[in-house]
Amino acid sequence: MALSEEPAAGAPEDPAEDRAEDAAEDAALARGAALESFGESAETRELLGRLRTVVGDRAAREGALERFRVIMDKYQEQPHLLDPHLEWMLNLLLELVQDKTSPADLVHLAFKFLYIITKVRGYKTFLRLFPHEVADVQRVLDMFMHQNLKDHETWETRYVLLLWLSVTCLIPFDFSRLDGDLLTRPGQARVSTMDRILQVAQSYLVVSDKARDAAAVLVSRFVTRPDVKQKKMAGFLDWSLCTLANSSFQTIEGVIAMDGTLQALAQIFKHGKREDCLPYAATVLKCLDGCRLPDSNQTLLRKLGVKLAQRLGLTFLKPRLAKWRYQRGCRSLAASLQPCAQSPRELGTQAESPDSDGEDDVPEEVESVIEQLLVGLKDKDTVVRWSAAKGVGRMAGRLPKELADDVAGSVLDCFSFQETDGAWHGGCLALAELGRRGLLLPSRLSDVVPVILKALTYEEKRGACSVGANVRDAACYVCWAFARAYEPQELKPFVAAISSALVLAAVFDRNVSCRRAASAAFQENVGRQGIFPHGIDILTAADYFAVGNRSNCFLDISMFIAGFPEYTQPMIDHLVTMKISHWDRVIRELSAKALQNLAQRAPEYTSQHVFPQLLEMTRSPDLHTRHGAVLACAQVARSLCRLADQQGRPVANFLDEEAVQGLKQIHQQLCDRQLYRGLGGELMRQAVCILIENLSVSKMPFRGDAVIGGWQWLIHDTLRNLHLVSSRSRQQMKEAAVSALAALCSAYLTPEPGAADPPAQGELVEQYLAELQSPEEMTRCGFALALGALPAPLLWGRLRQVLAGLGAVTHISPEDVGFAESRRDALKAIARICQTVSVRAEGSPDEALCRENISQVYGVMLGCLSDYTTDSRGDVGAWVREAAMTSLRDLTLLLAQEQPELIEARICEQVMCRVAQQASEKIDRFRAHAAHVFLALLHSDGPAVPHVPHRQELERLFPRSAVASVNWSAPSQAFPRVTQLLGLPAYRYHVLLGLVVSVGGLTESTVRYSTQGLFEYMKGIQKDRPALEDFSGTLLQIFQDNLLNDRVSVPLMKTLDQMLANGCFDIFTTEENHPFGARLLALCREELRKSKDVQKLRAGVAVFCAMVQFPGDVRRKVLLQLLLLLCHPFPVIRKATASQVYEMLLTYDVVGADILDEVMAVLSDTAWDAELPVVRGQRNHLCDLLGVPRPQLVPKPSAR
Repeated sequence: MALSEEPAAGAPEDPAEDRAEDAAEDAALARGAALESFGESAETRELLGRLRTVVGDRAAREGALERFRVIMDKYQEQPHLLDPHLEWMLNLLLELVQDKTSPADLVHLAFKFLYIITKVRGYKTFLRLFPHEVADVQRVLDMFMHQNLKDHETWETRYVLLLWLSVTCLIPFDFSRLDGDLLTRPGQARVSTMDRILQVAQSYLVVSDKARDAAAVLVSRFVTRPDVKQKKMAGFLDWSLCTLANSSFQTIEGVIAMDGTLQALAQIFKHGKREDCLPYAATVLKCLDGCRLPDSNQTLLRKLGVKLAQRLGLTFLKPRLAKWRYQRGCRSLAASLQPCAQSPRELGTQAESPDSDGEDDVPEEVESVIEQLLVGLKDKDTVVRWSAAKGVGRMAGRLPKELADDVAGSVLDCFSFQETDGAWHGGCLALAELGRRGLLLPSRLSDVVPVILKALTYEEKRGACSVGANVRDAACYVCWAFARAYEPQELKPFVAAISSALVLAAVFDRNVSCRRAASAAFQENVGRQGIFPHGIDILTAADYFAVGNRSNCFLDISMFIAGFPEYTQPMIDHLVTMKISHWDRVIRELSAKALQNLAQRAPEYTSQHVFPQLLEMTRSPDLHTRHGAVLACAQVARSLCRLADQQGRPVANFLDEEAVQGLKQIHQQLCDRQLYRGLGGELMRQAVCILIENLSVSKMPFRGDAVIGGWQWLIHDTLRNLHLVSSRSRQQMKEAAVSALAALCSAYLTPEPGAADPPAQGELVEQYLAELQSPEEMTRCGFALALGALPAPLLWGRLRQVLAGLGAVTHISPEDVGFAESRRDALKAIARICQTVSVRAEGSPDEALCRENISQVYGVMLGCLSDYTTDSRGDVGAWVREAAMTSLRDLTLLLAQEQPELIEARICEQVMCRVAQQASEKIDRFRAHAAHVFLALLHSDGPAVPHVPHRQELERLFPRSAVASVNWSAPSQAFPRVTQLLGLPAYRYHVLLGLVVSVGGLTESTVRYSTQGLFEYMKGIQKDRPALEDFSGTLLQIFQDNLLNDRVSVPLMKTLDQMLANGCFDIFTTEENHPFGARLLALCREELRKSKDVQKLRAGVAVFCAMVQFPGDVRRKVLLQLLLLLCHPFPVIRKATASQVYEMLLTYDVVGADILDEVMAVLSDTAWDAELPVVRGQRNHLCDLLGVPRPQLVPKPSAR
């Protein structure tokens, strides 16, 4: 009775179709989802069953609630899986609610659980299961008497109660029958059930929590009942309009009141019968106009205003299906692909037939509604535009053909470049809705398609970014909707334009969501229309996942699609007109590379039409256009030259004299206009360097031309001023300049066969060597790499000088200790020069690598493996060590292949041992790199490297097949293998040196696995006295060599502490005054002498405490050192020493039992951070107890 028999004012035109679509979506969701059923059913039943026991414990209550929330949230995307279980969950919770003995906290807790279920499954489905008998009306109303509207902790209770009350309002009995048994108390006015429900609804429409939404649902179902609408609808609407009129969206209270009221009105005009709502529609519309909601900054209010306006508009118009709408004959995809499908003339549009309802008058208010919806299409927020677009579609479906066509024309007015991106987006959404509903007749396609093609490439720059991605995405949605709405014959005239535009968006759009949307729209058109050229082939290459990678789209997929002639020219044109001048630098660079590829597909078109256009763009005043054009000219020229070379044709066939002159003038034009300076100078310098590289590689006829000098000046000036370039562009610019120099020298500066060396060559090398002494680190980096990039002819006769200059850069001096990057790049340059020049054992040191200079090169590289420079950036020396290892690998493998006799046994041993040391250190990335270098030298693909120490043992420890799959970055895999090298005498010193740094480090995983590896090795030699003697001697030698070197000495003492504590040297402790203990004590005393480093002092204390295991003089001297540290000037050291000594006495039996308790009492009871005189007395007492001479204060020498 409360549900209308005729369509509601705002109901969908075809409910059966909507239900079918919803069912299809649910089925697709179920098939594609990961979950198959409600797997936590038993846990949920147990959780709900013990709510009575947890309600008293706040922590348990919150834990149960959170666990239930986690369980339910798993099914947010598959809520239908809960349907078989909703009834028993509801019954368990309602038992708690309806039990009169349940405390209030338990009731509120049950409602919180009910709200969570409602949130996940949706109230429309869940509410059907709530009890809705006649008796439930009074029961729910009584519950409202105990609710506090201002209690923000229990809003879920009020929300669910309001929804429950909305269900009970659907009972098929007049509410007046429920008032017969009500007893009027003396002195109290009688309130009917109808009034009580309305009071509850009105009071909750203006609250600030989510109960406001449920109150709107309650109102829409209650007021539209046949018995209530006669008595209460007018009054409620009057109250609503007064609330709107008296509220302001400028205040929080006003926003809340307007939100609830607008929701209620929208729901009423959606669910109420048209004849009931029509008398009030004009008044409500007038009030809505007076609220001026479009001026509000509240998105939700503007959305509700648009929603209410469309509901009012649908109320003014009779519900009907427009007979003039376009109806596609076949909605089934499978049927549409059948060759025998009926023609559109048989099933098609009835657009030409007269509209039987066309003579009906359209109320004047409809124009106002349409105006509001069109304004909503231009709103700044997407949700408002989307609501307006749906309203336009619904309204147009009830209008006569001519008026609906006017609406479509008004929507097309949104697509003006004077409008904002919001208007374009809203217009696209509206066109999609009109097309989807068949309200955009084929005759309009000639106006609509050009607009959509513009929208597919819409982008407006705003500051440092752009807007328009939402417009392009919505345009793809329009194309998707058109594919489903129209017969292939209707879209056939536009297929070429639409297919090309979608391909361009799918391949070249900057935004991944737009590329994927275009790919989906293209796929829908291929399936529904079947007339897109090469559709299946393109879809196979440009599917949803393939277009996710931008570089793949620009460089690979575009090349494949350009193989189809229909798309080649549009793709090239799009890149030139839209992407070469794009604001994003990455897009410009990718577009230039894409043009290089596409030029292979259409060389004539590129050379005759595209290249002149690009040359013209290089003179543009816009930085982005100029930068992209120079890059494109470089890439396209190289592509055309390569193609001419492959086909055996002269370059002039593709690049005429005018084009060649244009390329040559680019640098001079930019220089004359001073465009290498300022903010855009970085971009233009890099672009021209890329141009120089490509033109040089292409062997353009510029030898001896003045432009070569200009190019040299640009490269030199760029490298000299690298320190002025922003840090984010510095590396790219340096690489571009060095690559350009290498190509330029190879093509134009090397002497031709039979010609004498030009004097400019020597000047160039001298100039670059002089720049290596620059006080700017980046300048050194640039010119070091530049020297490394020079071709061999320019180095002949100057090799010794160049190697000496680069070697000087790698040396650390007090002035340039922080220049780690210059040392790294100098090493790279040396390695590159070694690859460039020839190797001749008896050759001249100025011409090639030979016996005279090879030791010098190896010395430089091995010296750089000792670079452990640190600054605010961390261990910057690691960059140098990494470059040194790479250089050593390349040089050694080169010599092994060409002149193995140049590799001396001494040098090879140093290389292998130093690299093995790096493979045992603590930084994962560099350790992995060192391991790969070590294995490359051991298992070289070419001739074996000679003189590798212990080659047979290494090949047994590291077989090629076994180490190929090892992840050397993982400490758990690296250290168990590296520590095996400790058993090889040649490698023991260096591997142990790296290992102690790892064992005494800070990273938990590195410390754990390096320690495990070390102890595993020690376990194998613990009973072998000679082996242990050799190992301990090596360990002490490392300590001796690295005294006062905190990088090694501090972790070394931590390592010694662990080794002594784990009994690694127990065999030495059985011998009194063993040399190991005495020597170790002397080294520790020397390391800690006058030290103020707290970390080092703590490590020394730990070692001293562990050394009491050595009997005799060593123990007495160790105790003396510990007692001295008990009076250290730093209180923290005194406290740490006392604590460590206390633990030592508990661990080792070094004190007689008769004095142990007293010694322990003194250590534990003394405040060691007190003043030194107080502490010194307790320390001296300990000296007396332990039989150690009291330390004597040494007077400071008096100043004369």
